[in-house]
Amino acid sequence: MSAPLKNDTFIRALLKQPVDRTPVWIMRQAGRYLPEYKEVRAQAGDFMSLCRSAELACEVTMQPLRRFDLDAAILFSDILTIPDAMGLGLHFEAGEGPKFSNPIKSAADVKALPIPDPNDELQYVMNAVSLIRKTLDGKVPLIGFSGSPWTLASYMVEGGGTKDFGKVKGMMFSDPTSMHLMLDKTAQSVTSYLNAQIEAGAQAVMVFDTWGGVLSHEKYKEFSLQYMQQIVDGLKRTHDGQTIPVTLFTKNGGQWLGDMADTGCDGLGVDWTTDLSRAKELTKGKVALQGNLDPSVLYADDDTIKAEVKKVLTSFGDGPGHVFNLGHGIHQHINPDRVKTLVDAVHAG
Repeated sequence: MSAPLKNDTFIRALLKQPVDRTPVWIMRQAGRYLPEYKEVRAQAGDFMSLCRSAELACEVTMQPLRRFDLDAAILFSDILTIPDAMGLGLHFEAGEGPKFSNPIKSAADVKALPIPDPNDELQYVMNAVSLIRKTLDGKVPLIGFSGSPWTLASYMVEGGGTKDFGKVKGMMFSDPTSMHLMLDKTAQSVTSYLNAQIEAGAQAVMVFDTWGGVLSHEKYKEFSLQYMQQIVDGLKRTHDGQTIPVTLFTKNGGQWLGDMADTGCDGLGVDWTTDLSRAKELTKGKVALQGNLDPSVLYADDDTIKAEVKKVLTSFGDGPGHVFNLGHGIHQHINPDRVKTLVDAVHAG
């Protein structure tokens, strides 16, 4: 029997229940802006070795909770663990980010893609989730996550990061049958992966659709949202008698928030390009909202940060259903003291 939650404000906010203060966590809160993270990263030798060690992943997950009064922990891992488990050969090149040795180049490659067993090829992630949950001892909830099918497919076809998405969009237009097959396999993989994280101890899950915003309205619904809908439909929404909230986040997806709210998810991430008051209108109060401070605000002085936090809180307005966050991941060159200013300002209201 796991320890009861001492602080459940994050879960309550996602379920649109009343809370006594706005909960806050930060995308990429465990990471390279923290000097103690850099030490562990150096100790691990390379990024994936860090991810594959339950002890080191747990240590890195806990680091920001020791510094800041955060209302949730998020599993330290990477969105590309699934394509790596599919055999695409993930590695990280200094200064260039993720690369795949075996990117998807043809319909035959797509047909050959396996659907990984999360308790086999991805067991290291479940080991980390279990250890983190045990180490948290009910302090705050643990968030599990995955990349969205479209976002994973973008890396799988491009072979890494890209500026023009020419290969993946090219496949989408020239061979939509193969693209849909890849997205379906990826959606099945994400669903089983997140369900395994829930079984291992994740108390909420989030799907990061980093690259959905590069699509047109029609193509977004067909090639991204449809597959996130498939995941939402397949997720375990309760475990050990507790509701497991699910949050979807499409970067640069503000125009689709209404469509996203119709998936049946509990919460939606909102980046800084969409005002929270507008997001509320688009979603008609169906879901909780997470966001949405521009990460670059953290380069400013304390007074500016406090003022910008107040603007976000005011933009959301009254009523339940707000989880404060940045509109995307924290930048690596941020002073951790500025993060403390942010967290304390959110709790002060």
